[in-house]
Amino acid sequence: MLFRQPMIRDCFHCEPTSEDPSDRPKVIRFGSFYRRSDSRFIQRFKCTECSRTFSHATFSAAYRQKKRQFNHTLRGILCGGFSQNRAAKVLGLNRKTIARKVIYLGELGALEIEGLNKMLPRAAVLEFDDLETIEHTKCKPLAVSVGVEYKTRRIVDLAVARMPAKGRLAKKAREKYGPRKDERKEARRELFTRLQTAVLPNALIKSDMSSHYTHDIRKYFPNAEHKVFKGRKACVVGQGELKKGGFDPIFSLNHTFAMFRDNLKCLVRKNWCTTKKPEMLVHRLMMYAAYHNTELIRRPAG
Repeated sequence: MLFRQPMIRDCFHCEPTSEDPSDRPKVIRFGSFYRRSDSRFIQRFKCTECSRTFSHATFSAAYRQKKRQFNHTLRGILCGGFSQNRAAKVLGLNRKTIARKVIYLGELGALEIEGLNKMLPRAAVLEFDDLETIEHTKCKPLAVSVGVEYKTRRIVDLAVARMPAKGRLAKKAREKYGPRKDERKEARRELFTRLQTAVLPNALIKSDMSSHYTHDIRKYFPNAEHKVFKGRKACVVGQGELKKGGFDPIFSLNHTFAMFRDNLKCLVRKNWCTTKKPEMLVHRLMMYAAYHNTELIRRPAG
């Protein structure tokens, strides 16, 4: 065999009748098969109790994927400024295959972020703000709420919500698409609920002067210190996310936002590659957040 794999001792289909290992259904080796997608021999097993067979691949997250050899490369390409259509051309895959893999990589990224939050110490200083993007048109804006750990620039968690258009586009958006529900409050509260397990109760939370944040931070982090900073004019560099005027008190967050816009094609400013479905944007963001935490920044000490 090309790779050593752990031996399976219990049947996944039979429920154990007792805690005594001798009373559990016996699992025996039942041949193997060659998986062409990644050139590996996979061990197959059989249960002597129910006669059902399974293998090391049965309960894998990539179970029955025919193009699993592209997963790692595709994540790097999509997190490097490529669109899904261009990734399909470069890798010689169908666009529908790319779309399915985005969902898979997004779900895997969410699990990686959750596991990293459990493994690493809780964040003592958190920087929080919303990144604005669009859903197909500027008349349908989206808000991406992101929590970033100070200094390490680790993305702790994020959430996506629809929001109504504002400014000069507000009237035109209502006339063309009707009233649009503001989902930012619900998404922010769901995000803060998850952040409670990844951020210290007495942490320092830094944000801009938005009045929407104060109440929720006091509710979910009553013992935390909340510092607000006035927003400043943006620089030309950093996709408009980095700020002019010397020291930036929430630089870790703004730098991470600049990396979001530079590395995800659908977030680039003045771009014709836009998000069509908010749920797909969640998968793209989760995929990038896991890639960002493990590949693009220095890994924090666990």
